[in-house]
Amino acid sequence: MSNIDKRNRLDEKPFSYQITKDDTVFILFHGKRVKTLKGKEAEKFLERIEEAADKKEEQLVIAKITGNFKRGNERRK
Repeated sequence: MSNIDKRNRLDEKPFSYQITKDDTVFILFHGKRVKTLKGKEAEKFLERIEEAADKKEEQLVIAKITGNFKRGNERRK
């Protein structure tokens, strides 16, 4: 894991998620919605989150789901 997050950006916990009543999952980056998951994709995501060993691993799972947050040029706000 240390090789994946070399600059320790995930320690800041920039990602979060919200689950709605109809099991839709919203992925948030610094409080802004960046992705919406529904159906099987949302179920698979929630399973991976439950299997995460710690908060940093949860952040990594969410970052990988978004797909485009690995270049280091993401804006803070």
